[in-house]
Amino acid sequence: MAIQTRNKRKADFNMASMSDLVFLLLIFFMLTSTLVAPNALKLLLPQSNSRTIEKPPKVVISIDQDYNYFLQGVQVSDQLLESGLLDLLAGKESASIRLESDKTVPVQYVVNVIDIVNEVNNKYNTTHKVIMATSPKKRR
Repeated sequence: MAIQTRNKRKADFNMASMSDLVFLLLIFFMLTSTLVAPNALKLLLPQSNSRTIEKPPKVVISIDQDYNYFLQGVQVSDQLLESGLLDLLAGKESASIRLESDKTVPVQYVVNVIDIVNEVNNKYNTTHKVIMATSPKKRR
C-alpha cells in the first residue's frame, strides 16, 4: 500500500507578493521625494564682488519678485514682519539677519526691512545687523 502525503510541494514561485512590495516601495519613494524638496524661494540675487562670509544667520528675510515678504520661508505681510521678527530675536542681544531680495525689487522694500530692524534695535537697545545676500559676479 502506497502512502501519499496530503501536502504536495510546488516548484513554482508566486510573484503576487513581490509585485505588491515593489508598488509599496514605489509609492513610498514618490511621497518622500516630494517632501524632500526645500521650500526655497527662487530669487535672482543682485551680483557683487564682495566675499563677506557670515555666521549661520538666525533669521532670513526674503522679498520675491512680487514684493512679498517671507520670514524664515513663511509669507508674512509687512505689518506682521516686525512682530514676527521680534519673536525670533527675543532674548538675543545681537544677531545677523540675512536679507535675500530679488534684483528686480525696488530699493524701498529693502529699506523697509532695514527700518524695521533699526526700530527693533532702538526700542530694545540691541545691535542686530542686516546682511544683504548677493550672488557672485560672472567673470567676462
